[in-house]
Amino acid sequence: MNALQKNQTEITEFILLGFGELHHLQIFLFLVFFTIFILTMVANFLTILLIVIDQCLHIPMYFFLGNLACLEMIYSSTILPRMLAALMTGDKTISVKGCITQFYFGSFLVCTECYLLSVMSYDRFLAVCKPLHYATLMNNKVCIQLAAGSWLNSIVVISLYLGLILQLRFCGQNEIDHFFCEALPLLKLSCSDIFLVKLVTFTVVFIITFPPFISTLISYIYIIVAILKILSTTGRQKAFSTCSSHLIVVSIFYGAIVIVYLIPKTEAVRDFNKIFSLLYTVLPPLLNPLIYSLRNRDVKDALRKLAGKMLEGQCVN
Repeated sequence: MNALQKNQTEITEFILLGFGELHHLQIFLFLVFFTIFILTMVANFLTILLIVIDQCLHIPMYFFLGNLACLEMIYSSTILPRMLAALMTGDKTISVKGCITQFYFGSFLVCTECYLLSVMSYDRFLAVCKPLHYATLMNNKVCIQLAAGSWLNSIVVISLYLGLILQLRFCGQNEIDHFFCEALPLLKLSCSDIFLVKLVTFTVVFIITFPPFISTLISYIYIIVAILKILSTTGRQKAFSTCSSHLIVVSIFYGAIVIVYLIPKTEAVRDFNKIFSLLYTVLPPLLNPLIYSLRNRDVKDALRKLAGKMLEGQCVN
């Protein structure tokens, strides 16, 4: 540590600038993000509820979707409430410990989502391309191992990375030009040597995005080839519609992470950095239950049955 670093006072809190450049739209932004938060929580909770109570949904695909919905609820609760509080009260401060805690859970959950999306695409590949062996290849034990592996692997990777972050010192400048505590903005404020941490950051992001995305892409290529063999035009169009919507959402999610962390920061990219961050923090938790679950016929049937039981109960009362 040099003399300048010794003389600098270590800071105890950060200021999340959020969307400060849009301060005149503060109320509008609050209403937008509050609506997104409520819809996200309702859609994911409804997905979990239907999967738990309807026996017809006790199959591998919905087991993984239940994991994803649970993850999305926790993830949204990690990012959005703090942002909403800042928009409502104008208090943009967050303690260093609170910021690192938010960073840890946000990173851990993003990492888990990357692996879960890959697992879900593999499940669909087996169901479409190897239907005769599907029950054997994707039995209960394998499902639990794949889901648990996604969560545990993420905990290990991000916990090891957190060990490096905790060694950093933060002094002097304390303004984070972001709406939540993300790795790169945090590193910019450190008065420690960040070369190793930055190198590890790029490595970790590469590991958690590229292999899962490539495996997802390969799975969908095989699925699309299988769809092309469907004789029914209606069936082929429906299958293409489902696959394309899945692939678009997955591509936006992975692509946004790659742009934020791995693409060199030109002026144009830097200006849209917050928007790209929204594409992998706020948008997926809202879209995933709509794209993967609530559009499915089985889920719609389960929803109708639940609504019917609720109406019957009200009539009896």
